[in-house]
Amino acid sequence: MRWLVAHPGASFSVADVHNGWCEALRAHGQHVIEFNLDERLTFYGSALRQVDDQTFANYLTAEQAYEMAVNGLYAALYKTWPDILLVVSGFFIPHHLLDLARRSRTRIVVLHTESPYEDERALGLAQYADINLIDDPTNIDRFRLVAPTYYQPKCYRPSVHCPGPSVPDLKSDLAFVGTGYPSRIAFLEAMDLTGVDVLLGGNWHGLDEDSPLWPFLAHDPGECLDNTSTVDVYRSAKVGLNLYRQEAQRPELSAGWSMGPRELEMAATGLFFLREPRGESDEVLSMLPSFTSPGEASALLRDWLARPAERAALALKAREAVADRTFTNAAASLLRLLT
Repeated sequence: MRWLVAHPGASFSVADVHNGWCEALRAHGQHVIEFNLDERLTFYGSALRQVDDQTFANYLTAEQAYEMAVNGLYAALYKTWPDILLVVSGFFIPHHLLDLARRSRTRIVVLHTESPYEDERALGLAQYADINLIDDPTNIDRFRLVAPTYYQPKCYRPSVHCPGPSVPDLKSDLAFVGTGYPSRIAFLEAMDLTGVDVLLGGNWHGLDEDSPLWPFLAHDPGECLDNTSTVDVYRSAKVGLNLYRQEAQRPELSAGWSMGPRELEMAATGLFFLREPRGESDEVLSMLPSFTSPGEASALLRDWLARPAERAALALKAREAVADRTFTNAAASLLRLLT
């Protein structure tokens, strides 16, 4: 089958989901055409016009840049006539485009990567899909009221997320990579990290310069750490940490069941980590210690830093527990649903 896969637009984290699905579908003999929404958003957002001899300004407003970037997807549908349009995340995808694609007899699969936090937005897209794949089943019954929906666990790429050599400049006692949501900032600030070599990566633009976490930033707070560098961080750390975000479209959407993507990637890379308890994590990664408060996390961290051999043994068990959670296996399941 011919697939048109729409990039989510963001060049971090969920971009790896896009790459993983494209690789997996090709491995199954599918014809995959990628729509580079991320590059188009950057291109149109960076276009400048000259105001005077020394001044330039953005040629397009943010809304105009978004519209120009997405217009290319309308054209790609017409030019390629795919059997399947696979939408990853769908942050920037207008409902009209999905409706038009269905009228053209293109089957639509939407992979929702932000469940349950953004399920209200996701439900708007879900009604146009032939198949919805959600990465947390908390609200799956609501999705099934509008279209066929299946739970698709988070996946990893064995070619990327695997053990490997550490990078000297990235070595740390504790590493955390993710978006610096206020809830995460508050939790980490409440931990006792005195004397601990900490590395924080991800988008931390909301972090105050007087925060005790500021010295731990591995890069500019407004930037993001790419997926390859994130793996290097995991390979170079002694202990990782998983914190689920609390921020959601509505407060009741913050409580999920599934593991997070970084949690799966840490396990696949072979990093021992401390985890916040959650349903799926408790089932799959019960060998790893969990915490419920900053004080408990701090005590566990100091305890496990002193136990390298035990850390390595549990990290191996965690890696074995998630071994089957690959994009290749997920693509095989989706192909069966489509036949």
